[in-house]
Amino acid sequence: MLLSFSSFSQEKLSKKERKKQLNEAQASRLFIEGQRFLMQEDFDRAYFYFQKAKEFSPEQPAINFKIAEILLRANQVDKALEYGLKAVELDPDNKYYNLVMAEVFSKKGEPKKAAEILEKLMANSEENQNYILDLASLYLAAGDFDKALEALTAAEEYYGMAAQITAQKQRIYLRKNDLNSAIAEGEKLIESQPGNSQFVINLVEILFNNGKTDQAIEHVEKSLAAFPNQPDLQMAVYALYKDKGEIDKAEESIKAAFANPDLEAQVKAQAFAGILQETKSTRRDALLENLASSLIEIHPNDADVLTVLGDQKLFNGDREGALELYRKSISINPSNAQVLQGVITTMFELGKDFSEIEELTSTAVDEFPEKPEFWFFDGTAKLALKKGPEAETSLNKALEVNAGKNPQIDLLVNGQLGDAYHLTGKTEKAFEAYDAVLKVNPDDEHVLNNYAYYLSLAKKDLEKAKKMSEQLVKRFPKNATYLDTHAWVLFQLKDYEGAKTYMELALKYEESPSGVMLEHYGDILFLLGNSNEAIAYWKKAEGGEETSEFLLKKIKDKKYYD
Repeated sequence: MLLSFSSFSQEKLSKKERKKQLNEAQASRLFIEGQRFLMQEDFDRAYFYFQKAKEFSPEQPAINFKIAEILLRANQVDKALEYGLKAVELDPDNKYYNLVMAEVFSKKGEPKKAAEILEKLMANSEENQNYILDLASLYLAAGDFDKALEALTAAEEYYGMAAQITAQKQRIYLRKNDLNSAIAEGEKLIESQPGNSQFVINLVEILFNNGKTDQAIEHVEKSLAAFPNQPDLQMAVYALYKDKGEIDKAEESIKAAFANPDLEAQVKAQAFAGILQETKSTRRDALLENLASSLIEIHPNDADVLTVLGDQKLFNGDREGALELYRKSISINPSNAQVLQGVITTMFELGKDFSEIEELTSTAVDEFPEKPEFWFFDGTAKLALKKGPEAETSLNKALEVNAGKNPQIDLLVNGQLGDAYHLTGKTEKAFEAYDAVLKVNPDDEHVLNNYAYYLSLAKKDLEKAKKMSEQLVKRFPKNATYLDTHAWVLFQLKDYEGAKTYMELALKYEESPSGVMLEHYGDILFLLGNSNEAIAYWKKAEGGEETSEFLLKKIKDKKYYD
């Protein structure tokens, strides 16, 4: 019966009306599909279905609105304008259609038109008053400061006093060169929430930046008198008194701030670092010692505090003391790249145990795998520990991560990589790495020395080796290492007299000659016919560093072995 009735009813409709109903039903189904894809953030398919829906029902405002939304998201503002206008034309009182149009005009750089839309919405309903801050932003964008101030004042009435609104009003007043009004706004905010130190600091900044230091101090002192436990204000008044040249009052303030455990350790550390950068004087050092005592007492395990205390030690020439504090800081917070790099370089400079250095470089590459300098340090530490293959891996990783961005790092890495390749028996690759460095920097001392020495050991390109080692001893005539290398190159060229001259200089300038230097000198003496003295030097070399595998045989047989 229902079906019969339905058919009978449809027969009563005209053909035009039936077609209209069918189109609306089809448009509705397509709209629902568009909505479904829109919720899935599949914007292309959503756009397709909405456009199809529009073909069946072009005068449906919701369809035009949805298309406008998608076009706006795609930043096709002009097209969005066309569909947005259509939606508003068809349903002028719809809040959401109007909001889309406001956004379209805002993106088109027409903030006044957008503001007109919001003004109209707010006039029509109390519920729309929450758009008041958006309205203020639009007037600011339009450069209409008076209207923006009106909107912000209305926002204060709607939301109550708020720091963000006050700050924006102050910025506008300052742009209008109305300093008094900007100050008044700050004072009004302070009165609304007494004891809020940040509000005082915000006003102090404005006063200080406009040459009203005395007035700034008055505000700080007044707040501190009412609420003494405000260490951030004590830091602020320290800076103000210091600017005025009233050093006694300034120091009194910062000492009180540092003695307060409520002031963040990081703030104290930054202030301490600032004082440390000032010109050294007895008064500055006395202040730093006082502040350091407070830091150690209140924040003994804060990484930032330990770092600046380490900086103080370093400034005073106590590198060992600095290193101890830096290492403690890193143990607490290994994620500070600057401190980590400082610790590693200082340990290299102080000749610390390479196993300890490697522990830190391993931490560094784990924490900061994107930093090529840490891979370089890691490779260098492993090289010093004779871990050739691991050193190669880290040094090649440094080149990979650096990717040529810092040419200086490439030079340093290739210099060390040459040593690593030589250690693992890859002599030709070592020489290629050295050549890559000398091509860019022909005066690299490390590479010139090692390249020349390894060529002499390989008895290869000895004239090239001589030229490189000669270059070094001319520049550094008292460097025992370079003198030793040059002597050994001359030895391989069978210039034994020349070798003797340079080896004697090397022994003269080296306080503690290595085993290999003593052995070399013995070899030179033997080939010059002075076998007794040669054997004496071989015996001195026994047990020393880097001596040859033949040393004991030379001593036993009293004979030179190549």
